Amino acid sequence: MTKAPISLQDLRRRIYRKAKSDKTHRFWGLFVHITKTGTLEEAYRIAKGNGGAAGVDEQSFSDIEAQGLADFLRGIREDLITNRYKPLPNRRVEIPKRNGKVRTLQIPCIRDRVVQGALK
Repeated sequence: MTKAPISLQDLRRRIYRKAKSDKTHRFWGLFVHITKTGTLEEAYRIAKGNGGAAGVDEQSFSDIEAQGLADFLRGIREDLITNRYKPLPNRRVEIPKRNGKVRTLQIPCIRDRVVQGALK
């Protein structure tokens, strides 16, 4: 007998409740949930909704979708499963402040934002 799939939000809630109720519990098998296609799709949707500039790879959301979103997410999943995933360096952008100083922003590439979102 197989269980019906649960939504990502339900999974998050169950993990949160277990972590709060049992401080000594250790979670196993979370990586399986991170590499699920549904999780990566949701992480991409959230990253796209947040907008943002391209990272060092200069790939935008429209570039990714033009090349094929399914292939993009499949590549991320494969890199994660085979332990080949390596995050790219962040693009550094200096934003001038009113007092004459600058504030440095570090912008990750979309691929890294998707992985970070899946982990979150």
